[in-house]
Amino acid sequence: MNGFSSPRPRQSDLDPAPRVVPQPESQSLIRRPPFLISLLFTPINLLYAILTRAFRFLGWVFPFLPRLLGRFTGTSPARGQRRPLKPKDSAERFIREFAEEYGPNQLPFLETGYAQALDTAKRDLKFLLVILLSPEHDDTSSFIRTTLLAPEVQSYLSQTEPGSDSPQMLLWAGSVQDAEAYQVSTALHATKFPFAALICSAAAGSAPGVTVSSGGSSGGSMSVAARLSGPLAAPAFLAKLRRAVERHAAGLEGARRARADADAARHLRHQQDSAYERSLATDRERARRKREAELRRVAHEKAAQEAADAKERGRRERECWRAWRAAKIAAEPLGAADAVRISVRLPDGERLVRRFAADAPLEEVYAFVECHDVLKGGVDADVEEPEGFDHQYGFRLVSPVPREVFELEGGGKVKERLGRSANLIVERVDTGEDEAEDGEET
Repeated sequence: MNGFSSPRPRQSDLDPAPRVVPQPESQSLIRRPPFLISLLFTPINLLYAILTRAFRFLGWVFPFLPRLLGRFTGTSPARGQRRPLKPKDSAERFIREFAEEYGPNQLPFLETGYAQALDTAKRDLKFLLVILLSPEHDDTSSFIRTTLLAPEVQSYLSQTEPGSDSPQMLLWAGSVQDAEAYQVSTALHATKFPFAALICSAAAGSAPGVTVSSGGSSGGSMSVAARLSGPLAAPAFLAKLRRAVERHAAGLEGARRARADADAARHLRHQQDSAYERSLATDRERARRKREAELRRVAHEKAAQEAADAKERGRRERECWRAWRAAKIAAEPLGAADAVRISVRLPDGERLVRRFAADAPLEEVYAFVECHDVLKGGVDADVEEPEGFDHQYGFRLVSPVPREVFELEGGGKVKERLGRSANLIVERVDTGEDEAEDGEET
């Protein structure tokens, strides 16, 4: 079979080409039986080896026989023995052996397994050219040297997309002596070697082809756009490959545009969702700040109200204490010979003159200065001392010349602290209560 496969009328007539998953290396290792058992089965093994080589020779002469027998028996025909490797390692081995035998080249072989190459072609919406070689065929070497390594074929397969280093067409190749490549040849129904298959997205197919299950996570399917079998010359190989590419390029470009439109729409929705989320976040942040500002305002008003209430309560308690203390001040000893005459000048310039008993405590003078305005208006003996109130005098008595401060904490009697007479001035001390009251009075 050369060139393109003929169109098939019904999809149900097509053989499925499942995703190729090679057997793990650990499962492909053969365990050697014990020596005695191996010795007993030596004649059988010898007969099996002879029959295997005979059937392999028949399969080489008549390539259709192994596959025909395999379809009836459900088994795979034998192939050349090669050490099984992982798909990536197997691809690297093929590329290395290809370069060692045929020399350096510009063919952009993929260093991955077939399944990964298929997933890449489906994800990037690119053509995937699969080349399968059989070293047992005489045409393999001439096909590689005169067709694959032809300058025009290498130049065409190594073309890159405009403005990038990404290849326009993905190239995967393998030898059917390897497990993965042999399974790929079975899945693609390769009956003549060398074999090449051009695979692209099913969305780009305009003619019926074999659907290849990609098994990837992005969905969709891949189809075989063309099959090139046998030792084709470079011009014929390149001409058929180009016709197949041109035949499906428009559909593939349409699929790319559809994907780009879908990506753009998805990106636009993402941007809209992001803008909506940012708007919601801004609204939530604004609402949070508003709540915090309201809480701060309420807390400030509450603190201010509590401070005002405390201040008013302190003022009432202080007035109550002054009224109580004014009633407790002893009467002025007018006829006492040892009475001490005190002259006190207030901060506003008013002067208070009064006599005190010699044995009266110094606090009596402080109390008189504190309550002098209450004494002028008359005292109420029924006033009780406010409970729990600790009164603090907001001033101190000072003798100007020579300067001497008569602190209340020093205690003592009036005569022993001030002598028989004294001229004093009132100096305010820094207390918040007194400063506030002074501000109100001012």
